[in-house]
Amino acid sequence: MVTEDDIKNALKAVKYPGYSRDIVSFGLVKQLAVNNGAVSVLLQLTTNNAEVARQLKAESERVLNALPGVSRAHVEVNLQGAPQTAAPQSPWAQQQKVPGIRRIVAVASGKGGVGKSTVSANLACGLQHLGAKVGLLDCDIYGPSIPLMMGVHQRPTISEAEKMVPPSNYGVKLMSMGFLVEGDQPVIWRGPMIMKTIQQFFSAVEWGELDFLLVDLPPGTGDAQLSVCQTVPLDGGVIVTTPQEASLGVVRKGIAMFQKVNVPILGLVENMSFYTTPSGERVEIFGHGGGRAEAARQNVSFLGEVPLFTEIREGGDRGVPVVVSAPEQPPGQAFLKIAEALRQQMG
Repeated sequence: MVTEDDIKNALKAVKYPGYSRDIVSFGLVKQLAVNNGAVSVLLQLTTNNAEVARQLKAESERVLNALPGVSRAHVEVNLQGAPQTAAPQSPWAQQQKVPGIRRIVAVASGKGGVGKSTVSANLACGLQHLGAKVGLLDCDIYGPSIPLMMGVHQRPTISEAEKMVPPSNYGVKLMSMGFLVEGDQPVIWRGPMIMKTIQQFFSAVEWGELDFLLVDLPPGTGDAQLSVCQTVPLDGGVIVTTPQEASLGVVRKGIAMFQKVNVPILGLVENMSFYTTPSGERVEIFGHGGGRAEAARQNVSFLGEVPLFTEIREGGDRGVPVVVSAPEQPPGQAFLKIAEALRQQMG
């Protein structure tokens, strides 16, 4: 017997025209029912573009009719929202797709101190090492660390179109609040200023053609995270954690935040998994396996684990990520495996 979960999983193969995200993660599936093999689905759009509606109806009925146990599928599409435009609108009216960027992935953590920015920097360099065109946006307005970890401290230049041209290093385009303030000058802003700045990081930067734009979020579930989710359609989120329960407990809140704003979880990364002493003894300082177990509990992918390596810390302090300095060594290989798992997860 086909179930409602079977229907939802099948509809995840239907992408919104012009986007790499599916209609389920966008929250467009409002009602569904199944009765003796007959399936009915209601889609609710925030556009009156009849061509988009036609495409979604046809593709949804195609994937549903291909399900074993389905005898007949009927999809109804309700149109609402703004007047029709030449380009397809985002299902969330306040979001704007960034021209030239194929996929935008947020890297998040429930709490600080888990190595999220280290993972972001090495993951960006890992994807670039695998042949992708990559950008890395540091959205930690109060405590930007990507400039240090990527070894870039110059200010962006301004193009003829009066947009910021992101500096780059190791083949990765970069943008951070750290490029725009002097030295150790603190940023003392309220929420509206943060949201405005994050919007400009997407709209006022010449990112060019990118396969991936990784967004390094600050820890927690505050203004910056919500601003990113409201500004652009995210293709997914990667959650970084350490093995101990103190970290995993907060990770669940981060997962719940992404779920509330219809951002799919691409997977979990367990950082600081264990340490191997010079004598070869394995020491699980923060415990071990918590990230994999939590991924199974949340029914999301486990992208991989990163042990404690001195080389990773040294590379971050020098501004040379370990994926760049020694991709063939175990520390670099740990991040490259995660980069490959993410690339496969994104199709």
